[in-house]
Amino acid sequence: LGTSLTGAGRRVAVLAVDPTSTLSRGSILGDKTRMPRLANDDSAFVRPSPSTGTLGGVTRTTRESMVVLEAAGHDVVLVETVGIGQSETAVASMVDFFLVLMLPGAGDELQGIKKGVLELADMIAVNKADGDNETSAREAASDYSAALRLTRPSNPNWNPPVVTCSSLTGTGRTALWESIEDHRSTMAASGAWEERRAAQQLSWMWSLVEDRLIAAMRANPDIHEVLDEVERSVREGRATPAATAERLELGAYGALAVFIGVSLLLAGARWQHDRTIRAVQATLGLVSRSLSARVTQ
Repeated sequence: LGTSLTGAGRRVAVLAVDPTSTLSRGSILGDKTRMPRLANDDSAFVRPSPSTGTLGGVTRTTRESMVVLEAAGHDVVLVETVGIGQSETAVASMVDFFLVLMLPGAGDELQGIKKGVLELADMIAVNKADGDNETSAREAASDYSAALRLTRPSNPNWNPPVVTCSSLTGTGRTALWESIEDHRSTMAASGAWEERRAAQQLSWMWSLVEDRLIAAMRANPDIHEVLDEVERSVREGRATPAATAERLELGAYGALAVFIGVSLLLAGARWQHDRTIRAVQATLGLVSRSLSARVTQ
């Protein structure tokens, strides 16, 4: 797909995410090795990255990488996720088109319904539709079409198609890309394209907020003072995880309140928006009341 796009004059970037071992913390990063033609194409950029334990099939900086690549002139950015489970859906909140690749013989329509990715898919492509697998690929496509009829499309302006294709022979590749371009035209005409991009910006913001709140808690000196003690208590069974989490949460409230307040105040000063200022006041009030109640208890 990548080489056919560069052959048509596109500049293609591929962000391939590899799973990270929970034991060694290492990753093979072999996706670039499996794309030698594209990796050596002057109009392409291929970057394998480790997931480093991030859930959702992507890395913590996938969004930032996409922005940099778009700024560098790549008009097609392909994000290949880890893709090992039913919950690898974080990429759906980052991209304009969510393509789900399936294999023949992966299950019937009931198994298809169980896969959470289908509810978010903009298109399903059953790969390896060649040789002896061609018949089973058509059957799998029929099963997934039946599964989609029992789910609600993620956007009312687009009914996700189910196609078959072969990476080996190239069969179905042109039709696949034409469907992607049809999706863009349809979404742009209805205004859903801009709405999706705006929703993704909000999702990105909250993802950063969550990461930074956790980082602020870990950096809080009050937490460090008791961390060894509470971890030992949990290991030895002298305290429950829930009670210990409550204690750590109480110690972190002060730092988190300051972090939220400063961040939102800076945002308010930058945007000059009344609603942002009201959000600051409401957030600080909520944190303050919660802290006061917990100290009283």
